[in-house]
Amino acid sequence: MIDLAAARETFEGSDDFTVGIEEEFALIDPETLELIPRFEVLKAAGAADPVLSESIAGELISSEIEIRSGTGADVEDARMRQSEARRRLFALARAHGVTLGSTGTHPLSDYRMQHIIDTEHYRRVEEGLKYVAWRNNTFSLHVHVGIRGADRAVRVCDRLRPVLPLLLAVSANSPYIDGRDSGLHSGRTQTFTKSFPRCGIPDVFGSWAAWEDYVGLLVRTGSIVEFTQLWWSVRPHHAFGTVEVRICDAQMTAAESDGLAALIVACVRRAAAEVDAGETPPDLPGRLIEENTWRAIRYGLDGRLLDLEAARVEEFPAAETLDRLRAWSGADVSLPELNGAQRQRRLIDAGATPAEVYAETVRETQATYVQETVR
Repeated sequence: MIDLAAARETFEGSDDFTVGIEEEFALIDPETLELIPRFEVLKAAGAADPVLSESIAGELISSEIEIRSGTGADVEDARMRQSEARRRLFALARAHGVTLGSTGTHPLSDYRMQHIIDTEHYRRVEEGLKYVAWRNNTFSLHVHVGIRGADRAVRVCDRLRPVLPLLLAVSANSPYIDGRDSGLHSGRTQTFTKSFPRCGIPDVFGSWAAWEDYVGLLVRTGSIVEFTQLWWSVRPHHAFGTVEVRICDAQMTAAESDGLAALIVACVRRAAAEVDAGETPPDLPGRLIEENTWRAIRYGLDGRLLDLEAARVEEFPAAETLDRLRAWSGADVSLPELNGAQRQRRLIDAGATPAEVYAETVRETQATYVQETVR
């Protein structure tokens, strides 16, 4: 059930700029690199671990696992919590003969062979979506940032709308769909965002009252029974009192995931500062933001994006995106010169097969996360 009054109270009592990080990993066979349904096994095995019992979550299919930091006082605290949770998860997976992969899609496995997790929640998702749920063989990074005040949280979401395609371009890491080179940089976004209902870049709401009216309409008309059925790329999270940014592909290295989390938190902070100062730019029509979203999906950092907040909208090289986000948000983060999609596309262009490309991404994931566990 959706209790909108309770959700408002949650935001009114929320602490500003607390941080939670959620990362989704593929569960794969170490020999074949195919997806394997081991979520229930790892979930049960992790129940005895005081950290993993609180950190492991399911995410639709049983060949996927999500690890959560819980609430950190700030981004550094959340990253430390997440690092410890990941350390334990990688060790648990190894002990059960499972390798973890981290790209936005799985290049090799047939989505038709995946199994939906057998819980009431995911049975409801499957029944409501059918093919759309079956088709969703994707992996992402979500970041929660605490925002005090329900109206303020909605306005921060509004302000982040034109920022989301830029974050997608930086994080793109999924050129493959169904074993084929899709020609895209974020096949995950095309598969998930363009398929699920109530997904992608939301409308402008302007206030909690407008948000409440919309969610109430969906409940009254039998469209949703849980607020998490609003799968937008940014949303106010009713249970946590956070602004949740959901636009990014899963990242193949720990440093990239941590860097993106810090960048997202800085963007939310800047958006909140503009809202507080009454200095937000005019809200942009969805059609313009959608154009940038498509460009980010198709070309990532190899293409050109639109400067939507310039006096006259013009293109700029997408390779400048990270610098622009750092300048706007004040984020002090470093990321590789080439993102995950670019590194994969360079291998594709050199003639590597999907299996060879994915093997290299798994090697990077294992090397960086194992290295992380040794520190």
